[in-house]
Amino acid sequence: MIRRRDFISIAAAATLPLPGVLMAAPALKIRLGWQKNGVLALAKAHGALETRLAGKGVDIAWSEFSSGPPLLEALGADALDFGPTGDVPPLFAQAAGGNLLYVGAYQGAASGSAILVHQDSSIRSLADLRGRKLAFKRGSSAHNVAVKALRKGGLTTDDVTPVDLPPPDAAAAFKTGAIDAWAIWDPYFAVAEEDPQARVLTTAEGIAESWSFFLGNRGFTESHPDIVREIIDELKKVGVAAQADIDRTVPALSAITGVPEPVTRKVLTRPGFDLGKVYLLPKQAETYQQALADEFHDIGVLPRKLTISDIVWRPKAS
Repeated sequence: MIRRRDFISIAAAATLPLPGVLMAAPALKIRLGWQKNGVLALAKAHGALETRLAGKGVDIAWSEFSSGPPLLEALGADALDFGPTGDVPPLFAQAAGGNLLYVGAYQGAASGSAILVHQDSSIRSLADLRGRKLAFKRGSSAHNVAVKALRKGGLTTDDVTPVDLPPPDAAAAFKTGAIDAWAIWDPYFAVAEEDPQARVLTTAEGIAESWSFFLGNRGFTESHPDIVREIIDELKKVGVAAQADIDRTVPALSAITGVPEPVTRKVLTRPGFDLGKVYLLPKQAETYQQALADEFHDIGVLPRKLTISDIVWRPKAS
């Protein structure tokens, strides 16, 4: 007969690993934020990052965002680990004390951002925006395009009525005529451009460069630098392959975004567009971002002066 204390000893021993048997390491959960465009969307659709990191016990959770500001708010609050954004959102996130780092960058096409007006509008030049309702998402890359375009027209944001709207709401407001003009980026720009009632007042060509960024939560990035490197390297590979075969990339991206294939092709073939331009943060992108931070502070948009290098990831050479 097995006595009670003997049974307890046997049961306890059964929970110990057998000699020579390795216990599976717990999965590392990576929380990725994404928007319905670009190379990260393609990587998600193809499972590229899951495949790349399969041998490292990584579990990836995806969260979709309509623009950069809410994505970075989540990232800076430790609710995300990695995500893409335009140039302006990181400035506001840094000013708010978000716990994040610039870890990479990618270049888009300046022709992929624009200011739209109604086809029958009397607005024919940037100077004609004076006194009009101009919509853009505050803190987004469209905010930068609006500021620089207005300056080119001899105006500032004080000369217009700024309307802070995310892209879906701005699209509806533009459609109904509730706003006079709309600063927006692709693919929303390409969709709106197909509307015969819309007219391009100007693209961002010659007005604003098109740098976007990958940011990582500081704690995650510093704890898992090898994983961050692998994510960015894989995104570059996905981008290079996608750019080399636009005919296959168009339907793939269209399926993700719901944007019709002809419109998607327009986005992917704009002058200067290249999905393969993905980098660990280059010096020129950091310099660009510092100049943008200084400009937004000087015009009173940012509450304090920023030093971009304070939140730039400096990975050790591998």
